[in-house]
Amino acid sequence: MEINEILIVAMFVTFILLLFTGLPVAWVLAGVGILFAFIAYQSDIHLDTITGIDFVSVGLVVDRTYKIMDNWILVALPMFIFMGNLLDKSGVAEKLMKSFQELFGNVRGGLAITVVLIGIILAASTGIVGASVVLLGVMSLPAMLNQGYSKTVTVGTVASSGTLGILIPPSIMLVIMADQLALSVGDLFMGAVFPGLILGVLYIVYILGWGIIKPDSMPLAKDVKPVTRTVCWNVVKAVTPTLAMILAVLGSIFAGIATPTEASAVGAAAAMALAWQNGRLSIKVIQECLRDTLNVSGYIFAIFIGATMFALVLRELGGDEYIESLLTSLPFGPYGIILFILFIVFLLGFILDWIEITLIILPLVAPVISALEIAINGYGVLDNPTMVWFVMLVALTLQTSFLTPPVGFSLFYLKGVCPPGVTLGTIYKGVMPFILLQLTALALLIAFPALVNWFPAVVYGQ
Repeated sequence: MEINEILIVAMFVTFILLLFTGLPVAWVLAGVGILFAFIAYQSDIHLDTITGIDFVSVGLVVDRTYKIMDNWILVALPMFIFMGNLLDKSGVAEKLMKSFQELFGNVRGGLAITVVLIGIILAASTGIVGASVVLLGVMSLPAMLNQGYSKTVTVGTVASSGTLGILIPPSIMLVIMADQLALSVGDLFMGAVFPGLILGVLYIVYILGWGIIKPDSMPLAKDVKPVTRTVCWNVVKAVTPTLAMILAVLGSIFAGIATPTEASAVGAAAAMALAWQNGRLSIKVIQECLRDTLNVSGYIFAIFIGATMFALVLRELGGDEYIESLLTSLPFGPYGIILFILFIVFLLGFILDWIEITLIILPLVAPVISALEIAINGYGVLDNPTMVWFVMLVALTLQTSFLTPPVGFSLFYLKGVCPPGVTLGTIYKGVMPFILLQLTALALLIAFPALVNWFPAVVYGQ
């Protein structure tokens, strides 16, 4: 191996090892970049190698950081985060839970279906996985366990439903992916609609089927009330404000009225209106939401800067070309290479957050996907239908890794709010059927790319 290839491999190994020290990811990324820039520079001086790196290269990170701060697309991130935080405190989810419980009370597994539906609505409202999992857990775990639901069904339903926020728009992850790959945020948002709904439908079908096979695992409530017009009207009243907010955000993007950045501001204003309508809007609540938004935004943008440092040194060493040559030399066809990349992303999802994978891995493999020359139909409208389809595959793969033992992030979010009797082993067992459903959805997207590209093409075709 040449010196540059040795340094590239050593960079990745050092980065992964340092993650286990508990150091902040942003500092690890930046520190590894600076360290290997220094090593390469010293190697050129003392070992007569030619790596092509000196500390002038490191100075380029200043210009790149300015471009990050000057990026209008990324302005949407703190706005969407604020919207999600405010909705968590607005009382919307509690109203939805109560009304859906009354509507599905006569259905075996109705409480689990309620959790799935609220998970879909929260995903389209907040886009924050941790917040959705914790909120669903706090609201639904006691109710499901008290009604006699098995622990495995309960925790599996809550964890998988809360994790939908990583995929269903307006997803923060999709905003960052669009920025990194120079794709339209609107394309990704619209491309994610059907995959998200397909997952929700698969969850509901599984719950209904399991309720028939194992009725004891999902007993009916003892005080089941008949579905009346009043119950239906309560559901409409609970759902309408949230759907109006979702339509205001996504509809303004889809209709071309607002950019994603402008739509994020619309969403933040709509979330404030919902909180005010429910009597939850106060100075204290706004302060808490702003503080949480600052913390999360600071975390994300710090990783942006650290990843910029890491990626800059990696590219100066020729990391792009090296990784591309490794992948294209694999003895697989184009779809085999894609499956291999998805498998690597799945494994990395155990030790890295989606932010690091999006900022580091996606830009490295994007040229490989473009070079594979896979013709995915964009119906003559989408600029880069193949990449939109591939991003959805990556997003769904990351969502699956969030649920997969032993280190799925959603599992630990849920464990933090579980009653004492629910062990981590119970959570692992409960999510297994939903992981299989995730893989089923992934297989459908691979076999039928139109599930991703048809909807954005129809919208743009108009």
